Amino acid sequence: MTFLDEHAVLAYLQKRVARWHLKQRLGIEQVNEARVFGQGRNFFHIENWTSVHGLMRHTLRLFLLHGRGRRNARRIQVKHHTFRLDHLPVEFDGFTLLHLTDLHLDMAADMPATIAEAISGLEYDICVITGDLRARTYGDYRPALQGMQTLRSAINKPVYAVLGNHDTIRMVPDLEQMDMRLLLNEAIPLSRADRQIYLAGIDDPHYYRADNLERTSEQVPDNMVSILLSHSPEIYHHAAYTDFDIMLSGHTHGGQICLPGGTALSYNARCSRAVCKGPWQYERLQGYTSAGAGSCLVDVRFNCPPEVTLHRLVRSAE
Repeated sequence: MTFLDEHAVLAYLQKRVARWHLKQRLGIEQVNEARVFGQGRNFFHIENWTSVHGLMRHTLRLFLLHGRGRRNARRIQVKHHTFRLDHLPVEFDGFTLLHLTDLHLDMAADMPATIAEAISGLEYDICVITGDLRARTYGDYRPALQGMQTLRSAINKPVYAVLGNHDTIRMVPDLEQMDMRLLLNEAIPLSRADRQIYLAGIDDPHYYRADNLERTSEQVPDNMVSILLSHSPEIYHHAAYTDFDIMLSGHTHGGQICLPGGTALSYNARCSRAVCKGPWQYERLQGYTSAGAGSCLVDVRFNCPPEVTLHRLVRSAE
């Protein structure tokens, strides 16, 4: 696949993305995408502080932990989770979503194939990706697109995705040419027989603050089952009060480097720890925050296995 040049990318985006959304995203990317302090929900962004990444690697090597951490980062687990909904149309009983997140596909040359192998043979109806395809937050994004090409060939069902805080909106045209649908503050119906549920997605709410829940939720008819894709779980309060049933997120990596027992040193998210890993519920909103399949900052994991997740929708008794 030949990737689009800058002129073609911008021409595509001007037709594809709402005008003010595009201006906001491109403007923040141009001025602030590599900032260590300020911008977004957090004041400090360690993922943008590239000089510390090398220090972390050297420290791990000094203590003979780097190799073990890299091996851990490639032992991807398949998690299974069930959402029970009393108003789920019977036609969607058993509908399964493969949830991928925080792939950071250009972090290491072998990661796209490693993730592809992890999902090989899994059965699902659609695949959803909740952002962060790129390792860095700025610079050349084509290596991440190349990694996505490798992974996309292993996904045999429709793919829907949202952007993360590591992703530039300039990736959208090439991703959609790979037969992926990016949800940019949008909601679309999924149909089975003559019944529908809605899948919605917002732009990154963590760093770019380009999410628009109001615009997105208005596209979902009343009383319809709705699933929201959000890179970060940080907007869970607002998602609950805009009547979404399910929210799928990533961003936190489950902590990535955790203490024995899985206690995270940091989730890099400004919200309750209760929503930063695994299944959770707030009011009537059911959620799941995946630990993700890739790694960030350094290519290691400790006491926090990477994951891909199969979410099964089940109609519960009324």
